[in-house]
Amino acid sequence: MSDVKETSCAIYKTAKRDGLYLYVKQQGDFSDVPVEVMQQFPVPEHVFDLELSADRPLAREDVLVVIKNLNSQGFHLQMPPKNEDPIDTISLPDSLHG
Repeated sequence: MSDVKETSCAIYKTAKRDGLYLYVKQQGDFSDVPVEVMQQFPVPEHVFDLELSADRPLAREDVLVVIKNLNSQGFHLQMPPKNEDPIDTISLPDSLHG
């Protein structure tokens, strides 16, 4: 059996946590998503639908892992990036200081 290299999905975000996204196979179908995950998405906000393909990489996720997770478990959870600096540690250029 060959690995699936493309699939369609719907992507949702949550107001509870910036940068946390839930990919599901069909818009509005959360039947495969565990209750513990859905607790982070009390009111899932649909961002957009997407055709995933091995030929089109995603910005923050490995597209093949997302496709595999959608086909094997029915969802994929994209965690917020860990490498972003807190706002108080960002150095601003002198021209921006009052």
